[in-house]
Amino acid sequence: MEILKTTDLCKNYGGVQALKNVNFSMKKDEIVAIVGDNGAGKSTFVRNITGVEQPSSGKVEFYNDEINFSSPLEARSAGIETVYQNLALIDHLDVAANIFLGREIYYFKFGPLSWLNKRKMNKQAKDLLSKTGVTINQIDQKLVNMSGGQRQCIAITRAAGWGSKLIIMDEPTAALGVKETRAVESIIEGLKSNSIPVLIISHNLKQVFKLSDKICVFRQGQMVAQVNTKDVSEEDIVAEITGGKKEKQYAI
Repeated sequence: MEILKTTDLCKNYGGVQALKNVNFSMKKDEIVAIVGDNGAGKSTFVRNITGVEQPSSGKVEFYNDEINFSSPLEARSAGIETVYQNLALIDHLDVAANIFLGREIYYFKFGPLSWLNKRKMNKQAKDLLSKTGVTINQIDQKLVNMSGGQRQCIAITRAAGWGSKLIIMDEPTAALGVKETRAVESIIEGLKSNSIPVLIISHNLKQVFKLSDKICVFRQGQMVAQVNTKDVSEEDIVAEITGGKKEKQYAI
């Protein structure tokens, strides 16, 4: 089943065409990686399917319904969660508060008067952390003193908790050490085992080949390759990224 599909997707900024007729498809049981040099169109593509920006032309379908999100909130409501490089976490709030950011649970809320149901939020946060395989000993700990790996895991847990239809990750391990990177990769593998599709933007080709089922290569605003990971080598993908000579021919 195709869960995300774009047809001739284009995005123009004045006279600059940042996306050129991008045709993309993703199935429910896939981890798909998007790769390419800086400025190739990877982030622009994600912004145009998650409501941060609107396409200049073309069509986007999500679970067979044509969509045109006017904001990221609409995409979140539809079941798409995005983990950006800056993580969008608030340091002075604790773990549970960050997981429920924008989705707080209240005993009551009446105008300026409200009372958070912290007990329920803490319990559900613990359940979500456990479900995604993240160990945080103190749920009431503020994020300011946490490591980059812990913060990344919390951001992914938040996405996994609410993004039941699709999770998008932008360079999920770019600033992490070896041990923390492995922890994040384990979470991504766990999401797939729970049938949650994941779309990853990454420059780390070793990680891409380790995690993904399919690789999509962007170059100069175009998707120049969309291939099954098992059918290609790192050298093939580097050649597509750079526009160099490919070692072999394969289906695109």
